[in-house]
Amino acid sequence: MDSSWLETRWARPFHLAFVFCLALGLLQAIKLYLRRQRLLRDLRGFPGPSTHWFYGHQKLLQGGKLEKFEELVEKYPCAFPFWVGPFQAFFYIYDPDYAKTFLSRTDPKSKYLCKLLVPCLGEGLLNLNGPKWFQHRRLITPVFNFNILRSYIEVMAHSVNVMLGKWEKICGTQDTVVEVFGHIRLMTLDTLMKCTFSQETNCQINSTDDHYVKAMSEASKINFSHLYGFLLHHDIIFKFSPDGHRLQELSKILHQYADQIIQDRKNSLKDEKKQCNTQKKYQDFLDIVLSAQGENGDSFSDTDLRSEVNTFLVAGQDTMGGSISWLLYHLAQNPEHQERCREEIRSILGDGSSITWDQLGEMSYTTMCIKESLRLIPTALSVSRELSKPITFPDGHSLPAGITVVLSIWGLHRNPAIWENPKVFDPLRFSQENANQRHSHSFLPFSAGPRNCIGQHFAMIKLKVAIALILLRFKLTPDPTRPLSLLPQVILKPKNGVHLYLKKLS
Repeated sequence: MDSSWLETRWARPFHLAFVFCLALGLLQAIKLYLRRQRLLRDLRGFPGPSTHWFYGHQKLLQGGKLEKFEELVEKYPCAFPFWVGPFQAFFYIYDPDYAKTFLSRTDPKSKYLCKLLVPCLGEGLLNLNGPKWFQHRRLITPVFNFNILRSYIEVMAHSVNVMLGKWEKICGTQDTVVEVFGHIRLMTLDTLMKCTFSQETNCQINSTDDHYVKAMSEASKINFSHLYGFLLHHDIIFKFSPDGHRLQELSKILHQYADQIIQDRKNSLKDEKKQCNTQKKYQDFLDIVLSAQGENGDSFSDTDLRSEVNTFLVAGQDTMGGSISWLLYHLAQNPEHQERCREEIRSILGDGSSITWDQLGEMSYTTMCIKESLRLIPTALSVSRELSKPITFPDGHSLPAGITVVLSIWGLHRNPAIWENPKVFDPLRFSQENANQRHSHSFLPFSAGPRNCIGQHFAMIKLKVAIALILLRFKLTPDPTRPLSLLPQVILKPKNGVHLYLKKLS
């Protein structure tokens, strides 16, 4: 057979395939170019920092440079565009009027962040949109009924006391440096397991759940780098990257943990029916959600149930653990406020042998300190939405549909246009008189509007119980050799832990 004929026969399909791929690549390049031009046009009314044509602003905040972000907030008082690569831009806002306009709407969550969270959490309250989100929110809201929250106080206090017992063994009678964040994370996991799932894990003592905590931290770190690494926004590239492969492994760990919780409860319910056990004194998260699933089986599947269990574990444990740690750090740095809180708590609780719902409401100065700590270091750095329709801000500036808007809670809470000396810890900012004079959307640790944090009352109760019992038993002092370094991820975390001197009070 003639070799030239063979060459001709096989060359033609290759030529056609090459031309086809070239045409597809050209069309994609044109599409990306038009996307960039459209974004430039849509954002031209908003000044911002100079941008690299390829990296955008990625290097500007590389390594978690929150101080640099604060400089941008001061320079651009309301908002600025933030480019992630050449073809994607997020629009950052941190002005209370902008925030109020933005949060009063029902735009869907940003597809970029939602897409990142699905492998780890599934589709739960954090990343659902539309009617399904509304259904889940309606079904889960009874979990945070005040009568149920009231019944959690004793459980919360017990978990805190277990942690304090560990600290007493570590410290003895001397000032001892303790990395408190790790202990607090296990304590908050213990609290969640008891309050929301009625499970006694002893995780603070035997640390059997430590693998779950570590998997959650590593997954959060990967997701954050994925969000701001524009090349990894392409699903195929990320899936076959080392981080993408590792995230799949971590997701299996998180899902297995949630599945085990659900299965244990189902087995427990079967045993209770067989033994005709008396009803528990309160309904927990799983009681309510399993009941909802029984009534809405077709629209609330086992996958939905696992997603919500994952969401509560991740969102609840990390946010509460961080909030308590930041509060201890701020009180250690400000001994005059620490002592004033301690005096208030002693006057209400005495020796702290018991703590009640009504007593929590009397802790006015301690509550101001909690709020000031949440202002300085909010655990959730931002809230993002993709505009479903155009938006016009109070100053007349507008954005079209399709833009991803990011409300920077960090920027809002440290905006010098709103807060005088924003880096100073000053609880009196939250006195009734000062709070009444401030914009309603200047302080948003739990967001606001239709999609505000469903667990905010649970979080505040836990913060009050924890700080009250800790201050009654320990004096906190900072370790000057190891200052706090923050690591921005999906949820804000300490880079090298939170190290404090603890001294047992007699």
